[in-house]
Amino acid sequence: MFTGIISALGDVREIRPLGAGADMRLVIAAPWPDTGAIALGASIACSGCCLTVVARGADWFAADVSAETLARTTLGRWRVGSPVNLERALRLGDELGGHLVSGHVDGVGETLSVAPENGSLRFRFRLPAALARFVAEKGSIAIDGVSLTVNEVGAPGGAAENEFGVNIIPHTAAVTGFGTLAPGMAVNIEIDLLARYVARLQARP
Repeated sequence: MFTGIISALGDVREIRPLGAGADMRLVIAAPWPDTGAIALGASIACSGCCLTVVARGADWFAADVSAETLARTTLGRWRVGSPVNLERALRLGDELGGHLVSGHVDGVGETLSVAPENGSLRFRFRLPAALARFVAEKGSIAIDGVSLTVNEVGAPGGAAENEFGVNIIPHTAAVTGFGTLAPGMAVNIEIDLLARYVARLQARP
């Protein structure tokens, strides 16, 4: 489990094809001082996708990514140099500063717009239609692994019903990949766990 509070901004150092090119090994540069001591098998959220450490060095770690994950997340679009939001797994006793995030991406969204709004930036995203019912104003959502509060949602049945907006403060833009996010770019979306279970309970007879 994770909290959606990014602790480091890394980048893709190397991409190695695996399994006749269907899978890949990602080598990710990580600026943590203890990266070389991370346990093999540890979980790290990489722009919202939970990956398993299979190798590591003083300032990098590697993770193998299956074709399924590449097809259902933005990871298949990464290139050498792509920024990666990094978060280590939550430990008992750690501060829960964001919201509970599983690291299991529910779908890929699209960045629609970025505009200054007072002292922050207002981002608007479009998400897959099947996920729209899980997103509520003032609810939580994880975008590329970042825990955020939803500030607006499109009206049900309207042209923008699959769209929502969030505000990004300068600190978040500086320490995450949001600083380089532009219209047209894809993002990993994870809906709130509580919203998922409430919807499941409501669907039961």
